[in-house]
Amino acid sequence: MVLFLFSLLSSSHPYRQPNRSLVALAFHHHHQQQFSNPIPRRLSVQFHPQQSLPLKTFRTATTLWIGSAKATTTTTRWLATTPSSSSSSSSTTTTTTSSDDGDNDLEARIQAKGNEIRALKEAGADKATVAPLVEELLALKAAQLNSLTMADGGSAATQTLETKDNNNNDNDEDTSTSDFITARAVDYSKWYNDLIRVTGLAENSPVRGCMIIKPWGMSIWDRVRTELDSHIQHHGAQNAYFPLLIPQSFLSKEAEHVDGFAKECAVVTHHRLTSNPNGDGTLIPDPDAQLEEPLIIRPTSETVIWHTFRKWIRSHRDLPLKINQWANVMRWELRTRPFLRTSEFLWQEGHTAHATSLEAQEEAQTMIGIYANPLCRDLLALPVITGVKSPSERFAGAQETYTIEALMPNGWALQSGTSHFLGQSFGQAFNVTFQGEQEGSSPQVVWGTSWGVSTRLLGALIMTHSDDAGLVLPPKVAPVQIVIVPIPLTKKQQGDDALVEQMATSLQQLQDALKAAQLRVQVDARDYMRPGAKYFEWERKGVPLRIELGPRDVQQGVCVFKYRAPSQLAAEKQTISLADAATTAVQGLADMQQALYDEAAGRLQMGICRYDDDKDAISYDEFKAALQNDVASKYPGQGLFLVPWKCNAENEAQIKEECQATLRCYPLAENNPNAIEGKRCFYSGEPATHMALFGRAF
Repeated sequence: MVLFLFSLLSSSHPYRQPNRSLVALAFHHHHQQQFSNPIPRRLSVQFHPQQSLPLKTFRTATTLWIGSAKATTTTTRWLATTPSSSSSSSSTTTTTTSSDDGDNDLEARIQAKGNEIRALKEAGADKATVAPLVEELLALKAAQLNSLTMADGGSAATQTLETKDNNNNDNDEDTSTSDFITARAVDYSKWYNDLIRVTGLAENSPVRGCMIIKPWGMSIWDRVRTELDSHIQHHGAQNAYFPLLIPQSFLSKEAEHVDGFAKECAVVTHHRLTSNPNGDGTLIPDPDAQLEEPLIIRPTSETVIWHTFRKWIRSHRDLPLKINQWANVMRWELRTRPFLRTSEFLWQEGHTAHATSLEAQEEAQTMIGIYANPLCRDLLALPVITGVKSPSERFAGAQETYTIEALMPNGWALQSGTSHFLGQSFGQAFNVTFQGEQEGSSPQVVWGTSWGVSTRLLGALIMTHSDDAGLVLPPKVAPVQIVIVPIPLTKKQQGDDALVEQMATSLQQLQDALKAAQLRVQVDARDYMRPGAKYFEWERKGVPLRIELGPRDVQQGVCVFKYRAPSQLAAEKQTISLADAATTAVQGLADMQQALYDEAAGRLQMGICRYDDDKDAISYDEFKAALQNDVASKYPGQGLFLVPWKCNAENEAQIKEECQATLRCYPLAENNPNAIEGKRCFYSGEPATHMALFGRAF
């Protein structure tokens, strides 16, 4: 365990102020004998009067020094030291003298290049003249950043390593404020968490396992909700809302259901708090306010809804009854991932009652089809495999569970939506019956379904399309499809009233034309940020199209397009006529939507290892070797395996224990009547009953 001690010897955040400060780093390692060379007990660094060093840079520097010093006294280099302007620093950090000379030279070159660019812009130079100089400046700044964040002899991957002590509060703070995105190839899981943090999608809450969905993340979910809700209502379901709290006795009425959710339930036992009688100022549940019956925070709403259906259904005329609810649910989780698996999450849950088994089965199949397309394919550009769950993986209380499974770039599957044929289980448990069409006929038990998708879809969306630069959003689901970034006028141009007016008019006309084309547009008119910083921010947020509009563009009647997509569209900036901007944007965004889907669909096909009778079929030993060491952080991963399978719950459990892999589904497209003819189970050798899709999963 490494302990850090930071001594800030001057007042009021001296590392941000132009006064002299001394920062001391002390550390101790309880297992020093593991290192080949002695570890220095203390390292002091003199910050110079001209320095203004952000706190996060200081923290990064200390972490990187520990990671890259390699436990030697001769190769250590203090990374946060700035160029020396006096001889006093030589006595403090003698190991950085040669590096300071290089830093001095870099700083001088950056300043000179910046002055050169500024002078050209003020003189009215065009973009073609300035662009090469800007590239040189960026290269110099990158070199400077590298000198501050790379230790001697260390690789890029080494420098990004962080302490693994999750109980260290300082480390938690560093992670939450860092704007760095770990590369997928370095650590896929860290990349995913970094992406959610730096793009402003969500953050941790004070309650372990629960997340705060921030405005940008919520706006994406709102797009999913709006589009899906229109399809649900078109399908004939009506929205309603049922209580968050469910009597505990309700869950006990359906045996399989209670067994499936018992370990995940959060229970309310008291209806008020009171002051602790020991006088310490804390609150405790009031012993006199214990509930007669404990209440369950809903893990799902089948029980309370079917209790209500009993009152709403009397006759065949009341059927079919289709109800949908947009709500939050609670399923207590020990290991959580934002959006993918949290204790509380948002979802929609549909519940229907029918007069016949066939009608209910068709309902369940229809809804899984809606989830697959238009929801996943058309809106999210997310290809999925539609299938049926094995008996072991069915929803608690269902006779059949239909699923859509997506393949993430690390080779793991993600269940993205389910639809359940419940049979008559809940109708019988809650005595929901109807009178048939024939007068005097005996009451009949209704048949039921339930179906739902959740904010887990956002996790699938994030992982499927995004890259190391940030989020990538398909245009149809992006809250903002186009951001317009006006390029500020130079001081000289600001004195040209005609140009100022022309710029404002062109900007407004462009915005109006795009909105008239039913595109979601935002103008970033923040005057306290440079255009480059805006580009960086919107690229990270995944806005599909950025349009740059400057005074010279206006004079030429053009604007500049830049798409945010890992495709041909994103390769170069495009100069587009202002008159054609709206029509070009509509077509370009449609092309981008299709390109994202095609790329993901190709990855899905390539990510499935298929059983082939004409070649050497995969053996269980090969399967086991590929999957038992596959981890979520690895990119790319092993993918999924489509194999002949004899349905057997014990064998399925054994594979899960040995390989940490689960039977994701029996894909509908791969299980036609002739699919298993002559095939034997890859595990037991018995005649196969299904073609099964196995793999690791989130």
